[in-house]
Amino acid sequence: MTPPESPGPVEHAGDIDARWMTRALRKNGFNGEVTKLSFAPIGTGQMADSFRCELVCDAAGSAEGAPRSVVVKMQAADELSRNAGANGAYEKEVRFYTELEPTLSIRTPECYYAALPDDGGRFALVLEDLAPAEQGDQIKGCGVGHARSAVVNLAGLHAPRWCDPTLLDLGWTVRISQEQADGLQAMLVIFAEQFVEHYGSQILPRDASILRSFAPKSASWMRGRQERFSPVHGDYRLDNLLFATPAGGSPVATVDWQTLEIGLPGRDLAYFLGNSLTSKDRRESERELVGAYHEALMALGVTGHSLDECFDDYRYGQFHGLIITVVASVILTHTERGDEMFMAMFSRACEAIGDLESLELL
Repeated sequence: MTPPESPGPVEHAGDIDARWMTRALRKNGFNGEVTKLSFAPIGTGQMADSFRCELVCDAAGSAEGAPRSVVVKMQAADELSRNAGANGAYEKEVRFYTELEPTLSIRTPECYYAALPDDGGRFALVLEDLAPAEQGDQIKGCGVGHARSAVVNLAGLHAPRWCDPTLLDLGWTVRISQEQADGLQAMLVIFAEQFVEHYGSQILPRDASILRSFAPKSASWMRGRQERFSPVHGDYRLDNLLFATPAGGSPVATVDWQTLEIGLPGRDLAYFLGNSLTSKDRRESERELVGAYHEALMALGVTGHSLDECFDDYRYGQFHGLIITVVASVILTHTERGDEMFMAMFSRACEAIGDLESLELL
């Protein structure tokens, strides 16, 4: 059978019908036909919208084991969030699944169909539905067991392309330049004051001081430690992780690849542990968890990177949480849950920076 023409992205989830889904799945070798589908929104993404799509297939599709449900991810309906995503983030996610993911060991959903963003910022991904796996809760935080699974999975992102020079030639995701770092620093200095003003008394004076101390030094931090690099998720936190339930499946899988870049691997590790555990759990378990991550790196072939160096990169990487939290809070539409999440992330990041004396490394 000749593969059908690509269905292309659409404006609204309601524009996806059985014919569109059939054409999308046939790009992945599906030979049956979707006869009926239904949508329900899922997730709490700030930059794109996701939907679970229940499928009914004809006899041929059912016989070959067509998925009973898939996840469709597409541009945000909210204009502010959509504009932020259309500025390169949507392309990164599509190209991650089509070009980079096959070379890695990290567990992610299988990608059945991908359409790059068009001139209107519309894109489409049809992904494996990992239900009944459950999304982590960024506000609540996670236990040490889930954190251990997450850092071991993270090693599967970093290790296979550790210091691989071909990463620097990808084009669609790059290591930050000095010009870009300077521009982001200028923006962060302004955003820091807007962030402090918006959240007011919710921010401790110590935390505001940490942010104001870091912002004018952030460019040198972003460009620091370039001798070690790998693909970096950039937003590796609980809301972007799916954990297996007692029903089984992989312990954890990672989604949302719109912030992918090439950078210091320790930034992902620091961002996750500094923002996804309560400060008490992090203090008690971070040595063990950094050790589990380092052990997984070594098992996947990384050499010449000591545990002490790994932990020092973890200390250095803690500022990633400040940048992501402050910038996202300012540029994205505010929601009640979003504000609560940003405050939890910001306070935990500042606690970690203080505990680890990370400011001394700048």
